[in-house]
Amino acid sequence: MTSLFERVSFYAVVMCNEDRQPKPIMEALIQGPAPLLADARRSITFDRGTELSAWRHLKAGIGADAWFCDPQAPYRKGTVEITNNRLRKYLSRSTEPIGTH
Repeated sequence: MTSLFERVSFYAVVMCNEDRQPKPIMEALIQGPAPLLADARRSITFDRGTELSAWRHLKAGIGADAWFCDPQAPYRKGTVEITNNRLRKYLSRSTEPIGTH
């Protein structure tokens, strides 16, 4: 599962990942926040997962800069972690987010 949050409006994009390969995840990240205004998708902050190794494609795809959390600073992505925990608690693994294929 990949989740993105716009920090001012708390607009959320939640996507299922078929696998952990970088290319399909980056393609989903380019398509997922596309409905947002350009000002709301200027940057994306990632954790340190290997599935995010194709991060350079974001700039060309949606104009977003990529940033990475420091490994010792998980508090920098608190909203994402809290929401992911809630999604895992209330939704079964077989539940697909709305709008997935």
